[in-house]
Amino acid sequence: MSELLANFVCNQWQSGNGQASALFDPVLGTELVRVDATGLDLAASFAYARNQGGEALRVLNYKERAALLGVAVKVLQANRDKYYEISAANSGTVKNDTAVDVDGAIYTLSTYAKLGDGLGERQFLVDGEMSRLAKDPLFQSQHILTPNRGLALLINAFNFPAWGLWEKAAPALLSGVPIIVKPATATAWLTHQMIKDIVDAGIFPAGAVSIICGSSAGLMDQLEPFDVVSFTGSAETAQKIRAHPSVTKKSVRVNIEADSVNSALLLPSESASSEALELLCKEVVREMTVKSGQKCTAIRRIFIPQSLYAVAAQAISARLKKITIGNPRNETVSMGALVNREQFNTVKSGVMYLKEQTEVLYETGTDELIDADPGIACCVGPTLLGTRSANQSDASTRVHEMEVFGPVATLIPYRNNDLNHALKLIRLGQGSLVVSIFGTDHNELAQVVPELTDSHGRVHVVSPDIAALNTGHGNVMPQSLHGGPGRAGGGEELGGLRALNFYHRRAAVQASTSVLSQLTKLGQLS
Repeated sequence: MSELLANFVCNQWQSGNGQASALFDPVLGTELVRVDATGLDLAASFAYARNQGGEALRVLNYKERAALLGVAVKVLQANRDKYYEISAANSGTVKNDTAVDVDGAIYTLSTYAKLGDGLGERQFLVDGEMSRLAKDPLFQSQHILTPNRGLALLINAFNFPAWGLWEKAAPALLSGVPIIVKPATATAWLTHQMIKDIVDAGIFPAGAVSIICGSSAGLMDQLEPFDVVSFTGSAETAQKIRAHPSVTKKSVRVNIEADSVNSALLLPSESASSEALELLCKEVVREMTVKSGQKCTAIRRIFIPQSLYAVAAQAISARLKKITIGNPRNETVSMGALVNREQFNTVKSGVMYLKEQTEVLYETGTDELIDADPGIACCVGPTLLGTRSANQSDASTRVHEMEVFGPVATLIPYRNNDLNHALKLIRLGQGSLVVSIFGTDHNELAQVVPELTDSHGRVHVVSPDIAALNTGHGNVMPQSLHGGPGRAGGGEELGGLRALNFYHRRAAVQASTSVLSQLTKLGQLS
């Protein structure tokens, strides 16, 4: 029987006493480890994190907490090879895909360590300038941000067990807020190992970091008014979280990142020979295949002028033919597996659903797998669909409404020279995490941007001059905002120091200008 991963709560490792859930290798089908949280004293666990962990973190200033993050970075770097092995086994990822998750996690944590160091030795943050409240400037108002006196419950998705952990944990811990991590069960092993290495290194105060692997039952019930929840996952689960009494009655703050039908747009002024079209096709293939398309930021819809539909379909298909699929341990494989059989079946059924309103432009057969048994491995080849004509793009509602969480994208033509038609089609996604715009004319690109910022958390603009510099459509950089309106969840994460806002409380202080001057000195860099 495989190892049962213990939970870390109340500053000790505790095993569940119920029916454990097994985690499997999605390529070989072998059992790896088991998780279970049955029987944990959740009330005591949350109270310990909130009181012991929170108090110990708040005694430290930002610079001191940033130093702890810096030490954690070194621990993660020292164990990097181990994380790669776990990712290949549990998530079925090739090395390049693992790098997006593991190295992305370390980079994000490192970024917040540096940002925190720049905040210095203060204990709170000053927000904006003083505002006069009376004719005489003697009486004014000053807003300040102070760390939450609660905890942060971090509920993460299965696709990024490393990065998904640290993009939430880094700003929370830097803010002085203890964390309780609930990883998705299917890929919890990597998250667990990272937390274990951090705990074993004795970096953070007791109660600052906890992890619960297994069922999420009862976690939301333990939340108090000053706690926060950061969730990444399905819109269905997000709805349950928003409707929970802890949120509706106690006003627990919630950040949601949910489903997103992200887009790539080629401007109508581009031609079949334009470099912008080539860059778009290259990026589409990368986004379809990195982590087997299991990215919340992956390109799902590709908007192209009607006249370039056939050209784009051929160019993207030609690149997809070069993708090799199978066992990530084989050096010739460029794309691994979906995380489990459930996701495999979901993607397959999703593709069938979209096919009813689209044509197949490219599809990979299961007989092409390398070092993998198609009867066992959860491998799905890339599928490129298309809506044939601009008129059908309007009628094919399913491609705008459904996200197939795998290596699947749809090529969608819009009326030639009709940018408004393209923008209308993009907005049918009802809010997304990211949209990429490809074009050559800088003025034209700049004019399109504000037409899309209202419905996207990030607008990624690609022109030939930055072809070798841009970080990519799907790469979430800690310096930029991550989140999106509408169906994408309405949340905001990262964005540099903006991420700290979620873990702080803003208050207006009304006092004598002299008092406020002394107050702001305390909240400024020394």
